[in-house]
Amino acid sequence: MSSLAAARADNFYYPPEWEPKKGSLNKFQGQHPLRERARKLDQGILIIRFEMPFNIWCGGCNSMIAKGVRFNAEKKQVGNYYSTKIWSFTMKSACCKHEIVIQTDPKNCEYVIISGAQRKTEDYDIEDAETFALPADEERGKLADPFYRLEHQEEDLRKKKEVEPLLVRLQRVSDSRHADDYSLNRALRARLRNQKRRVEEEEGVSRRMGLGIRLLPPSEEDAAVTAAVRFASKFDRNRKNKRAAIMASSIFPDSSASASGSKRSELESKRRKIKATAASASLAGRVKPLLWQHSAGFVKH
Repeated sequence: MSSLAAARADNFYYPPEWEPKKGSLNKFQGQHPLRERARKLDQGILIIRFEMPFNIWCGGCNSMIAKGVRFNAEKKQVGNYYSTKIWSFTMKSACCKHEIVIQTDPKNCEYVIISGAQRKTEDYDIEDAETFALPADEERGKLADPFYRLEHQEEDLRKKKEVEPLLVRLQRVSDSRHADDYSLNRALRARLRNQKRRVEEEEGVSRRMGLGIRLLPPSEEDAAVTAAVRFASKFDRNRKNKRAAIMASSIFPDSSASASGSKRSELESKRRKIKATAASASLAGRVKPLLWQHSAGFVKH
């Protein structure tokens, strides 16, 4: 007995009442070899592991289900295309438990979404994807026609002759470049060493100048721009600074002006107090008003 057979024999338990004449262990226990996967086999449904063939949008929550996501799907036959069976796969999305139904399309060698989801439209440019455009159904039918191929055979040969020299020349250039791998590798490594040495020199110059960044080598354009720069004189610079300070200062009086204003208000309050004292004394009869004094002097004279 091989090791695999021995391992399988150890994984099964045969009860004492089992006898070889009673058949297999599954038949003796009254169960299907696929166990839970075959619980709906009487309805023609088999539980399988289905892998999503393309990106889709879930019809329940509008979430994207990526290509390659696997589901426990119910597989059943729903028809035939000639002698090929059409299979239907019913599953529930993991995001919202929405039911999705997908069928096979033997005619177009594709999968078709029946309900519960929508296929995500993804268009690729043929040049960006570096692929070839497959001919349409009409072109396929024409290529199968021998008369159509005979009519276009001369044109195809002419295109081949026109393109063949270019292809041969490209192949020769490629062969010449890759003929000596050792020389190509040596030249590449030498160029990388020179580049590393130049970078180290530039970093050393930057460190000596006290800079934390690596300076690029000088160029003619940098020299021309530097020569065109004109610095202003000291007088113009001072005038611009004073003008900028005046423009930046506030239009309201500063603290010194407010201090002088407070002193002025104190003097005015003192004058008002003196006038009020003189007025009260004149009312009491102790001091004659200045007008009376002038009038009395006028009469006396």
